[in-house]
Amino acid sequence: MQRFEDFTYERPNMDEVKQAFQDALETFKNASSADEQEQAMEQINKLRLNFQTMAQLANVRHSIDTNDEFYEKEKAFFNQNSPAYSQLNNAFYRALDNASFKEELINRKGALLFEKARMSLKTFDPAIMDEMKQENELTTKHQKILASAQIEFEGKEYNLSQMAPFAQSKDRETRKKASKAVSNFFQKHEDDFDDIYDKLIELRTTMAKKLGYPSFTELAYDRLGRMGYGPKEVKAYRDQVADKIVPLVDELQKRKGKRIDVDPLYHYDLSFEFKSGNPTPKGDKDALVAHAKTMYEAMGEETGTFFNMMVDRNLMDLESKKGKAGGGYCTMIADYGVPFIFANFNGTKHDVDVLTHEAGHAFQFYMSMPLKTPEYILPSFEAAEIFSMSMEFLAWPWVEGFFKEDTDKYKFSHLSQALFLITYGVSIDEFQHEIYARPELSKQERKDLWRSIEQKYAPYRVYKDDRYLEGGNAWQRIMHIFAVPFYMIDYTLAQAVALQFWTLSQKDYDHAFDRYVKLAKIGGSKPFINLVEEADLSNPFTPGTLDTVIKQVKDHLDSVDDTNL
Repeated sequence: MQRFEDFTYERPNMDEVKQAFQDALETFKNASSADEQEQAMEQINKLRLNFQTMAQLANVRHSIDTNDEFYEKEKAFFNQNSPAYSQLNNAFYRALDNASFKEELINRKGALLFEKARMSLKTFDPAIMDEMKQENELTTKHQKILASAQIEFEGKEYNLSQMAPFAQSKDRETRKKASKAVSNFFQKHEDDFDDIYDKLIELRTTMAKKLGYPSFTELAYDRLGRMGYGPKEVKAYRDQVADKIVPLVDELQKRKGKRIDVDPLYHYDLSFEFKSGNPTPKGDKDALVAHAKTMYEAMGEETGTFFNMMVDRNLMDLESKKGKAGGGYCTMIADYGVPFIFANFNGTKHDVDVLTHEAGHAFQFYMSMPLKTPEYILPSFEAAEIFSMSMEFLAWPWVEGFFKEDTDKYKFSHLSQALFLITYGVSIDEFQHEIYARPELSKQERKDLWRSIEQKYAPYRVYKDDRYLEGGNAWQRIMHIFAVPFYMIDYTLAQAVALQFWTLSQKDYDHAFDRYVKLAKIGGSKPFINLVEEADLSNPFTPGTLDTVIKQVKDHLDSVDDTNL
């Protein structure tokens, strides 16, 4: 059983990849039966998964050390060649759409694969390959700038992730200075980020026009594989959030101000939650992983087998270090049939959140691998986030092992921040809808737009003595805006589903967990709305869903005397 460090990376020979792909496509097109076409599909899937495996190995190893020259070059290789791979993939989708034995294949493989193929065909044309390469290069450039951060603070140097604990300090002056130090880094690169985003907006708008879309927004929705809803439904959902959740989050912030004895709250107070200090995990990385192992074994046989495999095969890189890319993610190393978790532990409660969150993604990948079809192993983003965000709440019976005396503080904080995430995510979504509806906006107009939207969804956010943030630049900190446009709303939709799993688990944990495992096995073989129905949960777009979800959360939070935490 190979460990991650022993996984073989080999740069794909694109000429050989193209030839093998074309040969398999010819076999598919000329097949005399559905059986032969299915066999050709298996060969094509093998080629696709191998390319994706090498791309992910290069990406993960580059993320772990952005200063590694070898994997920096490999990352650049995939930036340059992934559009050519997209062209091959679309040739396969076109062949699927025109398959001689299409109806029989639909009966065997399900209609969703063919629907995804048709949608993907709309999003690619060889005419946009140059723009796709440039888009990849620009998002990598943005990531590299973030990873380069070495912030001097109190006599030492820290990266962005390592600065997070100072933002949660009991000492208000420390919080203020830490916030300013981080802002100084971003302010230093303000023009760089503005220029990168200028070019991304121009490139994405150009691609949309070349493909016949009215704007990049519609192209982005199709890229993300969204089915059963569009911008109109998302806007109605955002309006519900503004009406139902923003007032509650504003109330919770005022409640926090009283709890931590600060009036008025400034932006550098927002990460500090309890006068006695924020909840923190009790133990280092090894201790957290050891307890997670105990937790997943206790949850069930499948989760226990899964997590032991993750540990035994070294499929997690969790500690923050110099040169490591920021953030956290989970990806699939397809040829080895395993997921990989990437994170940046920093000693805050976020360490447990990210571990359980990414483990939710990883478990879903693991459970969906028998589906074999790549489109079914990997769900669309909003569907994928159901598994990660729900896993955070399914971990509640075991969080005492992570937090000890801070357990009640963690649960109150976790549930409160679930609401904050929804308002934060929709604010980013509204910003991007406006940006791509009006790509001609100047840099300053973008910043003014951000401040107006921020004040709409976060009226409690008051900047104090920070020209960079007051100037409407906070969006530059959000990696998704650059790398995965329109993704953030997916977190909020999934959160509305995850909170329903939380409610169920409070009443009957085993029943909730069984539903979750059943859903993980379905993976991406159903679109988001159908997955929600499969779990017998309420669709977030349906009027009244948020009312019900939020009432249950509010009742729980109101039952807690947080002044004693």
